[in-house]
Amino acid sequence: MIDFLITPLKYEFIVHAIAAGILIGILCGIIGVYIVLRGMSYIGHGLSHAAFGGAVIGYISSVNLYIAAGIWGLLSALLINLITRGKKIKADAAIGIVTTASFALGVALISRIRRFTKNLEAVLFGNILGVTTEDLVIIGAVTLIVIIVFFFLYKQMLFVAFDPESATVYGIRVNWIDTIFSVILAASIIVSLQVLGVTLIAAAIIIPASTARLLTNNFHKMFFLSIIISVFTSVAGIYVSFYLNAASGATIVLLGALIFTIVLIQNYIHRRIMEHEHVHVHSHGGIVHHHKHIDKEEHRHEHKEKA
Repeated sequence: MIDFLITPLKYEFIVHAIAAGILIGILCGIIGVYIVLRGMSYIGHGLSHAAFGGAVIGYISSVNLYIAAGIWGLLSALLINLITRGKKIKADAAIGIVTTASFALGVALISRIRRFTKNLEAVLFGNILGVTTEDLVIIGAVTLIVIIVFFFLYKQMLFVAFDPESATVYGIRVNWIDTIFSVILAASIIVSLQVLGVTLIAAAIIIPASTARLLTNNFHKMFFLSIIISVFTSVAGIYVSFYLNAASGATIVLLGALIFTIVLIQNYIHRRIMEHEHVHVHSHGGIVHHHKHIDKEEHRHEHKEKA
């Protein structure tokens, strides 16, 4: 077991990949909770595709792919926010228009130049084993910024996540919260491109948070569970891919999907058992009672409080 864990660490690129996986795990774990609770799963998928269009433009104009993708992704996020503020066009439609148009632009430009380089392939499919020290610094910086933003805007973002209409009534500037989140989401997606690629980022953001949602109804616990699951799948996925000689990004996502499936099945079995036994849970005066109902007919029962 010790050899299993230590052997991959002899290679510097694996150490860099694990470090990147931990940072991206924290990043995706935090961002994913907010996205899942607000029902915005499509925006992560959409912005990653929009970033691809920017990367292709950067390649053609000899600008750094990730800088170009970052600027394009940020502009796309701001444009989506601008369109939805008019209330006539909903968020899903705005995302569909802006992001698919950006991705189509990238595909059209590639078809014109008729060249597909390794850099563009990395943008599409990720290359976590090619992460450099400079990449780690950038990923770490974005992760730190996201943590700081959520720390200071935690209550406001929590309120907006559950009830944006009431948040507006209570004086929270929902539009500003949405804009700030769009910016940090775009930045998170850009730094994740090198690790996971356009095709896998959305899944890496959504799956850990969705798994955490199945495990708890508590917002605070969901945050920590999402981060733990995301970091675990990232690190474990790198080890599995190393020994199976499989694509690291895809392995990370598949492992996350496997954990989600197991939790989903467990929840289903637990729910069926509760329904079969007719377990009734309620409280009186702060005391929680569990009653196993033999049948569904009306019946009486008494409660005795403990001394």
